[in-house]
Amino acid sequence: MSSNFSVASLGTPRIGPRRELKAALESYWAGRSDATALTETAAGLRAANWARQRSRGVTVIPSNDFSLYDHVLDTSVMVGAIPERFGWSGGRVELETYFAMARGREGQAVAGGVAALEMTKWFDTNYHYMVPEFAPDQSFSLVSEKPIAEYLEAKVLGYETRPVLLGPVTYLLLGKAAGMDPLTLLPGLLPVYEEVLRRLAAAGAQWVQIDEPCLALDLDVRAHDALRQATAAFARTAPGLKVMLASYFGPFGGNEATVLDLPVAGLHLDLVRAPEQLPLLREAPRGLTLSLGVVDGRNIWRTDLSAVLDRLMPLVGARKVEFAPSCSMLHVPIDLDLETDLDPDVAAWLAFSVQKMDELATIATAFAKGRERVADALAASNQAVRTRYASAKVNDPAVRRRTASVDAAMCRRPSPFEVRRRAQQERLGLPLYPTTTIGSFPQTSEVRKARSAHAKGAMSDVDYDAFIAGEIEAAVRWQEEIGIDMPVHGEFERNDMVQYFGEQLAGYAFTRHGWVQSYGSRYVRPPIIFGDVSRPAPMTVRWSAHAQSLTRRPMKGMLTGPVTMLQWSFVRDDLPRAEVCRQIALALRDEVVDLEAAGLAAIQVDEPAFREGLPLRKADWAAYLDWAVECFGLATSGVADTTQIHTHMCYSEFNDIIESIGAMDADVISIETSRSRMELLEAFVSYRYPNEIGPGVYDIHSPRVPPVGEMVRLLQKAAQRLAPWQIWVNPDCGLKTRRWEEVRPALLNMVAAARRMRAATPETEAAE
Repeated sequence: MSSNFSVASLGTPRIGPRRELKAALESYWAGRSDATALTETAAGLRAANWARQRSRGVTVIPSNDFSLYDHVLDTSVMVGAIPERFGWSGGRVELETYFAMARGREGQAVAGGVAALEMTKWFDTNYHYMVPEFAPDQSFSLVSEKPIAEYLEAKVLGYETRPVLLGPVTYLLLGKAAGMDPLTLLPGLLPVYEEVLRRLAAAGAQWVQIDEPCLALDLDVRAHDALRQATAAFARTAPGLKVMLASYFGPFGGNEATVLDLPVAGLHLDLVRAPEQLPLLREAPRGLTLSLGVVDGRNIWRTDLSAVLDRLMPLVGARKVEFAPSCSMLHVPIDLDLETDLDPDVAAWLAFSVQKMDELATIATAFAKGRERVADALAASNQAVRTRYASAKVNDPAVRRRTASVDAAMCRRPSPFEVRRRAQQERLGLPLYPTTTIGSFPQTSEVRKARSAHAKGAMSDVDYDAFIAGEIEAAVRWQEEIGIDMPVHGEFERNDMVQYFGEQLAGYAFTRHGWVQSYGSRYVRPPIIFGDVSRPAPMTVRWSAHAQSLTRRPMKGMLTGPVTMLQWSFVRDDLPRAEVCRQIALALRDEVVDLEAAGLAAIQVDEPAFREGLPLRKADWAAYLDWAVECFGLATSGVADTTQIHTHMCYSEFNDIIESIGAMDADVISIETSRSRMELLEAFVSYRYPNEIGPGVYDIHSPRVPPVGEMVRLLQKAAQRLAPWQIWVNPDCGLKTRRWEEVRPALLNMVAAARRMRAATPETEAAE
């Protein structure tokens, strides 16, 4: 292959083809294995990743793209940004401290344990990162040599790699720095990065990949100056070490002039999310190596290889280029060859990370040796494109007609909130500070075993239904016993909040091994939306109606909203996302109406991904928010005033879109606020939220059980911004990943906290 053309990988999935990392982490956390076993598993996965990439033709192989939990957390440990509450006093950061930062810590060092770092979404993906915390007197030092160690580890195995570092500017901008501009910390942070680069150069590294995805955002002059300062420092520190500056998830936009003037040897362009950057192949300085992100690192459709070659060949010329995925392939499954049950037609349209490497190798070979050398691969690609777009499995005229008939009246409730509120209060009769949960209860080993046995045919339908009915009844009775005002059925029959619905909708496909990391050991198998979406039959009515029959308290039906169904799936790329979302919303509208007819007085339509879908550039926000709000309304507005519509959002910074959240007009919204200690409610200082709201009072992603007093203090903070009649009391999120041993005392404390708040509320305020 010509020396001008190479194949690069910006990062690969960490989890292992059979989720080996998940098993190792959870075994370690449970005390069934030790640190040695965990680190040996991690080393084996890294070695397998390097070998897999080389075998598929990748010539620029990354190192330090692996993480036991999260790469942003790894960076915090590397630079010593470890908050005081974790008890670190310098030196090596042990696994116990590392995982405490990620998951929290039980114990007596601090009453109720130690809270984990806040967690939120990585740009506009469904990957979660641990938010760095910076103190006013923050100092940095090189604490972890992980980037150097993993480079040397690969070298011993015979792999020359390009180490990956999260860039210092993006790292600071992702962090929390109370009362100050985090970029003011850059002068203290840069010496740590400089030391890492010196040690990498001394170890023999020729290139380093510095990821600065903040370049896909709207940056101000301070950020531009910080980028100049950082890259200049890198050039001075290790002049023989070439820097590949990588940004992804969008175009450089107004940052382009600054980027092209930075002293770096290479520049990565995301040409999937930002095809408008193609002219940079001609305009960028000739000495700059360009990494061309031409294969989608965030979706699973086969690349139209002929189209890529047609676009690039007139522009590349004699320039030195790398053919790469648009971003790290962390966001896609590992290997399509593991899937043996997919519809063959659908499978022919897909490419996972292994297949994407093959596609990149094909593109590079076509450039180096001519299209005739890859004629068979190009013919297969062309055939997949033609059959997909023409398939009757993809196109449903009835769905298209129904979507075209949607009008504005279908997307809003007929009566204003105040009218609905009175009607709902009369029907529901709830107290002040009503208690509820977000929907799911622990998915115990017994529940998982029963579901697996039923799926394999080892448990009959009758026996499985009896098992699920028993779990629901036990959950309902327990909620009544402890005083939950609006119970839920527990979702024991559901595997995943998106998959469960997608499996019952037309237009969806599912994998067995298509796992991607959401955070830590939490992996999901995103459904694949390959065709027009409709609901052939009711999806949740049976078990929700059964749960309601067990209690006189108002049972809450649980659905996943249209925007989240869209965001947490691999979405078809042949229709606008707004159009796909409307199809999903219409399918959910049918389910909402059926739940109401079955006697459910409250229906929760979760939208935790609503903020996640927001475009990275503010100029694009309005268009997205318009159709996202419209789709939520389309799904929920077919019910009477007496039916209470709830929604839920978590782990997303949404203060800047609070007016759009208000426009969704849900009767009740529950939000994640405990990790941020109610900081998300700062939006309500300037914006008077008109409806009811449940600010989460405990973090369900940590095993600790918060005491009653802690929850009361959080509710008191909420009451400073909201009226008592507006406030609901609930956890941050669903409880499926927790153990009953943690859930029972936590919910008992939550109910006690609500009762304290009721007792402390003056009658004049309660009557408002």
